Amino acid sequence: MKYIKNQEFGGERPLYCQHDLRLEDVTIHIGESSIKEGSNIEAVNCTFEGKYVFWEVTNFTVKNCYFAESARSSLWYSRDCRMIDCKVDAPKLFRRMTGIYVEHTDFPNGEQFLWDCKDIEMRDVEISNCDYVFMHSENIKLDNYRQNGNYGFQYARNVEIHNAVINSKDAFWEAENVTIYDSEINGEYLGWYGKNLKFVRCHLTGEQLLCYVDGLVLEDCTFGEDANLLFEYSELQAKIKGHVTSIKNPTSGYIEVDSVGDIIIDENQKQPADCKITVLTR
Repeated sequence: MKYIKNQEFGGERPLYCQHDLRLEDVTIHIGESSIKEGSNIEAVNCTFEGKYVFWEVTNFTVKNCYFAESARSSLWYSRDCRMIDCKVDAPKLFRRMTGIYVEHTDFPNGEQFLWDCKDIEMRDVEISNCDYVFMHSENIKLDNYRQNGNYGFQYARNVEIHNAVINSKDAFWEAENVTIYDSEINGEYLGWYGKNLKFVRCHLTGEQLLCYVDGLVLEDCTFGEDANLLFEYSELQAKIKGHVTSIKNPTSGYIEVDSVGDIIIDENQKQPADCKITVLTR
């Protein structure tokens, strides 16, 4: 393996098409495509200031590195990436990639992150300012995840989340095959038009949650006081702890809830219109 240490590079493509390369304490200054079309790359304690760093790169590890805000769009069209203990100020990372593992890294400027990506695993990660994160992505596993940004996980598929706090209006719209455990999700219009959404021991807040869902499952979940007009036109199986403000026009299945303020069934309920609602405490 070639080894480069304590050096600085800039301009366009200074390390283009490199293979079997280890970078240590290296700074990539303003420029473009510094490590494009490489493979088997290790970068440790490096600083990246230029754009388009890891494009079309296969099998690379980035550890204890810093991506400056100017290093936008630095990871695109690549495969088999490991990012560990990094500091990242750059926006627009991870586009059309396959095989992403991220651990102990925060992204305060998560604009347009993780679009059209596959096979993603993240642990101990926080992403902020991240509208539309994970859009059109699939095969996602998250643990100890924090998110601050709207429209998360739109059109995402095959998602498993543990121990998360997600603050996102319109999260999981048209998402499919999603299971979330022991998490808090805050935001209006959660999960609309989703398919096969499952929440286990979660706390959910926001208006008009979980409407138009096909195959909704809730196990031992709780809802905030602002969670109203739940489940309209959804097919569901729900066991809910505590009180909910209102339920409106579920389509089919069953709901078991400790207490509820209003149950609204009107002339607009859709067929088969046979959802069984059981209130355990009156």
